[in-house]
Amino acid sequence: MGSVLPFHTPIAKPIPSAKTTPSKAIVDRNVISVVLGDILFKTWYPSFYPEELAGKELDRLYVCQWCFKYSKELMPFLAHTHLPEDSSTQKTRIQYTKLMAKNTRLLFTQNLSLFAKLFLDNKSVFFDVTSFNYYLLAHTPPPAPTSSSSPQPQIVGFFSKEKMSWDNNNLACILVFPPWQRKGLGKILMGISYELSEREGRIGGPEKPLSELGTKGYMRFWEARIANAILGMKAKATMTVGEIAESCWVLPEDTVAVLRAMGFLATKKKADGSVLVSKAKMMEWVSANGIDLTPPICGEGFLKEGSPEDLQNEEA
Repeated sequence: MGSVLPFHTPIAKPIPSAKTTPSKAIVDRNVISVVLGDILFKTWYPSFYPEELAGKELDRLYVCQWCFKYSKELMPFLAHTHLPEDSSTQKTRIQYTKLMAKNTRLLFTQNLSLFAKLFLDNKSVFFDVTSFNYYLLAHTPPPAPTSSSSPQPQIVGFFSKEKMSWDNNNLACILVFPPWQRKGLGKILMGISYELSEREGRIGGPEKPLSELGTKGYMRFWEARIANAILGMKAKATMTVGEIAESCWVLPEDTVAVLRAMGFLATKKKADGSVLVSKAKMMEWVSANGIDLTPPICGEGFLKEGSPEDLQNEEA
């Protein structure tokens, strides 16, 4: 996380343009750049900020890094920005928190959704957020050698999930903020969504269609997950797509798409839909494509359902 500036540096130091900017990012943005805390970076898409605030083209929008309230003026932003009253130093460097969009959390999730839309092309939910749970990913940077104060957690990404999905979607919207992209954090969010699916006993997947970056990220995530599942199976002559999907909690249609892209559905299939998969060839493919088989999360790190911390979050 060394490329992210600590909060005590002068407002607002720009970061280099993200290499992950979508090739189809459109030009009619109503906000050109944002200052999140003390980091300045470009936006990708328009959002639904009030026209009286942003107009048709606002050069710079100031956004609080903790509550995502926004201002087009620097002085009100500086007067507002402060640490949350209940902030505390965490022992872990990376953590996630579940929020239900109700009561005091309603404005927060609306502001978060407005901010996220600046980097998402095909998502439009920003006002009626009560049908979703939000899972926030926070990073606590290491203490500065010359500073006596403890660093505060910084929200670096999130995903939302419908409280009731008839399509078994385990994720509706996912975003790692541009300054923290290309650090493997998207895999953590995806891993959390599938861990939740497994705990619910439902095979699920992300809401479709996926964005350009979302498709690339999920394909890489699924490749590692499916490869792990196949390599971890007991020795069998054949296995069905359904067996592979059930073993890694990935939807059968997503499993088929990944196996086809990996080249393992080009072999002859049997009448029952099973397919021959050589573990040796799978290991060769994993090595040749630089796939990291290390699980992005550890299930033992989750709070047990109904724990005091979990109940407190849901009641907030």
